[in-house]
Amino acid sequence: LPRLAPNDDANHTAAAAHWKRLEAEQQPVPACTMCTRHRSHGTTGTAWVHRPPHRLVCPRHHQAAPEPRLTSTLRTWATPELAATHHAHQRLLRHPRAITAWTTARAITTRWYDHQQHLTHRWHTRLNQLCATNPHLTTTGSASPELLARDLVIYPETVTLARALATQPSRSHRDTNEALVLIARQLGITRFTPTASDPLHASLTHTRR
Repeated sequence: LPRLAPNDDANHTAAAAHWKRLEAEQQPVPACTMCTRHRSHGTTGTAWVHRPPHRLVCPRHHQAAPEPRLTSTLRTWATPELAATHHAHQRLLRHPRAITAWTTARAITTRWYDHQQHLTHRWHTRLNQLCATNPHLTTTGSASPELLARDLVIYPETVTLARALATQPSRSHRDTNEALVLIARQLGITRFTPTASDPLHASLTHTRR
C-alpha cells in the first residue's frame, strides 16, 4: 500500500494492522468431498466454502458441515430426513418472508435445543445416529458433539418452523394459542404447552401486537 506511511506523523506511532476473528457464521466450512472431487477433476477431495444456511446439506452425496470447527464433513445417510429438509428449504426461499422467518426459527430451535425443551428426545436420537456414522464427531477436542452437530440436528424442525412462521396470517393477539396449536401439529409435538417466556410464544405475541 504505497499511501500507508511507515509512521503516523500526527501521533508519532508506528502503523499496525489489527486482525479480528470472524464470527462462526462467516467462517468457511469443509465442502462436500464428492462434489469437490468432481469439480477438481479428481485432483483433490478437500475444499473450504462459505456456506449459506440453505446449503447446509449436500443431498446428492449425503454430507454436511454444520460447524467451522469440524475439519471434515459429516455423513448424513443414516438421517435421510436431512436431505428432504434441504429440498424443503429451497422451496421456502421462494416466500417473501423466508429470511426473517428462518432467522427467527433458528433462534427459537437453538434455544429449545440448548435448554432441552419440547423436541429433546427426537434431537437426541438424531444426534446418536450422526455420532454412530461419524466417529470423529466424538473425538474432536474443540467442542462436544452436541455443539458441533447442533445446526444439523435441529435443521428439519427449524425449516418446518420457519415455513410455519412465514405463512402465518396476521391475526390478533388472542389467536396466539391457536397458532401455537397449529405449529405444534406441524412439528409433530403432541403435548405443547409453552410458557409465556418461551421464545416461540414470545415471538407470536410480539408479531400480533
